[in-house]
Amino acid sequence: MNDKSTTLHRTVSAPMLALYGMGNILGAGIYVLVGKVAGVSGYAAPYAFALAALVASFTGLSYARLSSRFPKSAGEANYALIAFEQQWLSLLIGLAIILSGVVSSAAILHGFAAYLQVFVTVWDKLAMTLALLMLAAVAAWGIKQSIWLTASLTVIEVFGLLYVLLVAWPEPTIAGEVIAHAHADLSSLGLALFGGAFVAFYAYVGFEDIVNIAEEVKEPQRALPRAILIALLSTTIIYVLIAFVAVARVSPSVLSQSNAPLALIYQSAAGGKAYGISFIALFAVINGALVNLIMCARVVYGMADANLLPKVLARVNPKTRTPLAATALVTGLIWLLAVTLPLLSLAKITSFILLLVFSVVNASCWVVMTRESGSTMWAKLMPLIGFLTCIGLMAVPVLDWLG
Repeated sequence: MNDKSTTLHRTVSAPMLALYGMGNILGAGIYVLVGKVAGVSGYAAPYAFALAALVASFTGLSYARLSSRFPKSAGEANYALIAFEQQWLSLLIGLAIILSGVVSSAAILHGFAAYLQVFVTVWDKLAMTLALLMLAAVAAWGIKQSIWLTASLTVIEVFGLLYVLLVAWPEPTIAGEVIAHAHADLSSLGLALFGGAFVAFYAYVGFEDIVNIAEEVKEPQRALPRAILIALLSTTIIYVLIAFVAVARVSPSVLSQSNAPLALIYQSAAGGKAYGISFIALFAVINGALVNLIMCARVVYGMADANLLPKVLARVNPKTRTPLAATALVTGLIWLLAVTLPLLSLAKITSFILLLVFSVVNASCWVVMTRESGSTMWAKLMPLIGFLTCIGLMAVPVLDWLG
């Protein structure tokens, strides 16, 4: 056990927690991935994001219920252990969450390198390496400093997205044509719509990270559920609007080729180099990577503290009050994946891993709600729906591979 001087420190307020979750979701998704979703779902990309949001919302409700009851780091692993009392399952889920965060951060770093090319020609692997080292230093510095930085960057992210909506919003006649195209694609896509939703699900990576800093949050029983729901609702609205503007300004086939899609959208709408939005995007994607790095380090710490990983990873530095060994391990894994795998592959891997984890979280919530004598039928039904929707979306890439 850690002594009192080297435990994690409760310094994160509820508003900062909501911004932390929003920053991770926005940075991981729309700044990097909207073009890839359009490449799969065509003009129906807004519907793909809405469908992914629907799946995420059921799981978000399960997270909200469980986090209010069990506010601990390594949340998903803890939920599975409480529900099923199987240590191997808890270990498997904890490792899956770490892997999803590591893969997600690697994908985000590709976006950073792509937006950086607007300003300077630099080798992608060098740009990703230097950015990651900077993020690791911030994460090691302290949770209070890290959260303030992520909250500030989140405000910049939201401003950038609102700026794109203002500049690129189509004329009424064009908007009508895009809606007609979207409806046509929606009726003809079939499995491709769900394929787009599967890729878009990656864009919702982040709300689950909120529970993994539970031991550093003030009044976690109240703050955690509220932050999850606020982050999901606000980002879904922004995603659908940005996806609509994206396919209105740039054809889906062209969008799909870009790792810096918002710069492409801005250039199509305003002409010239997209320096402003690309500068904002650099902060946005870095924010997503930082939040994932912090989350993964806290899950490693939580699992090590529960004797599921080597105890050395549970050591907390007495000065910074951060798990330095866990942070170093996660940083190394992110770098390895970033320099070896392309963006779309990383996004698909993240989506599949998270859907698997979310299936177990929903099942855990169903077990917990069933055990509680005062639970309503609605409280028992929601996690069951969440479980089935996650399993259904997981089947999409398998059916696509078979077909």
